[in-house]
Amino acid sequence: MELSPRQRSAVFVAVVIALAALGYYLVAPHSHGKAQAAATPSPSASAPAAAPTQAQSATVPAVQASAAAAGSPDIYAWLPFTQQNLAAAAAVAVRFSIDYNTYTYTESPADYVGAMGDLVTGQLAGTLRAVYGTSGVAKLRKSQKQVSTGTAVISSLRAFGPSSMTFVVTAGQRLATSSGTSNASAQYAVTVTGSGSSWQVSDIELESAGNS
Repeated sequence: MELSPRQRSAVFVAVVIALAALGYYLVAPHSHGKAQAAATPSPSASAPAAAPTQAQSATVPAVQASAAAAGSPDIYAWLPFTQQNLAAAAAVAVRFSIDYNTYTYTESPADYVGAMGDLVTGQLAGTLRAVYGTSGVAKLRKSQKQVSTGTAVISSLRAFGPSSMTFVVTAGQRLATSSGTSNASAQYAVTVTGSGSSWQVSDIELESAGNS
């Protein structure tokens, strides 16, 4: 049904509270079983920087209802997804974001994207392969012997619908090269599409790109 402006505001506030609960389960950094590396991550899905060598394995977090307090309304009755749907979609966004920044100079584009398994759609997988294999990026990655390890945590839910959610993810990167090690972080808007417990990442871009 159509929500009033006040109800929409209440829904977004409630979603932020739910995401805070999600954060408890998703803040712990995930890492690959083996060292990986690649070029510096690109600001958008059409220009990503590198990929992981192994598909990240993680169980879907079970988020405890924060709106279950006495007298509190069931916010999920106003939303086009359930609490479990939100948790499943958020877990995919986090796992992908970790993989996006975890890579090694010894990987081929096929290995980089293949390690993500079914976390990404076919279209995004093709884009990531193409960018990872870009001549200048690949040459720099190999010459510097780059090995990168990613971390990720969801900062907020920017947009949602019946079959898609866009999360703002703060992604960290520890990059080791032949000349030293550095740490960096950036915020990305990661869009997942699907339903129920089945979700895939269909787009990634710098968070600021969507606010311009």
